[in-house]
Amino acid sequence: MMDNMYITDRQRTILSSVVDEYINSAQPVSSKFLEKKYDFGICPASIRIEMQKLTDEGFLCQPHTSAGRVPTDKGYRFFVDALLEKDSFNEEDLFKLNSFLKEQIEDSIKFIQLLVKDLSLFASNLTFAYLPQEKLFWKEGWETIIQEPEFKEEKFSSHFTELLKTLEREIENFDIDSGVEVFIGKENPFSRAREFSIIASKYQLPKEDGILAIIGPTRMNYKKNIGSLHSLAKILDDL
Repeated sequence: MMDNMYITDRQRTILSSVVDEYINSAQPVSSKFLEKKYDFGICPASIRIEMQKLTDEGFLCQPHTSAGRVPTDKGYRFFVDALLEKDSFNEEDLFKLNSFLKEQIEDSIKFIQLLVKDLSLFASNLTFAYLPQEKLFWKEGWETIIQEPEFKEEKFSSHFTELLKTLEREIENFDIDSGVEVFIGKENPFSRAREFSIIASKYQLPKEDGILAIIGPTRMNYKKNIGSLHSLAKILDDL
């Protein structure tokens, strides 16, 4: 069995390319498309063979109606672990606080409300924060996230609504270690979460700690969303 330790450099590159393309387009990615766009240094037949190996080992899957491949939870997990290991993000992936928001840091509730709204716009996903002392669960970004292609399916929207309700009801049991944690699809500890990913982090304000998270389809922009929470954690530490 191929696992994360024994995947070849070539397979890693192809898998990363498939994940990037699927995140951007929401369309299955074919070997023919990859051959035209990328220079892997191998012939089209070899690309097809490598994609089949990745499919056989569960990193990719093939929708019945398409010749292309899409990442599985396992494929996304490999992709995310590589991001977390490198801990290197481009400037466009980093979230920045505006000067007005920095001035609100002493007012925890007002600060979090404004922060969640700004972060949801930056990430183009739904963002929530939880202040345990006030029992305040604040979320923003519904209008943005429902524009994603997945939400054209009524069942998907229904599951997302149920996930948010479960999160709000069970947030006190949401166990997060230090740093940024990523829960992909079936890894989520909540019901109705198989189609979604949650990127979460604990944060510290002058008067209390809390939880901040970004939620979206498993086909979310992990690099940007992880980068934004990493940069935000550093900003809050500095403040």
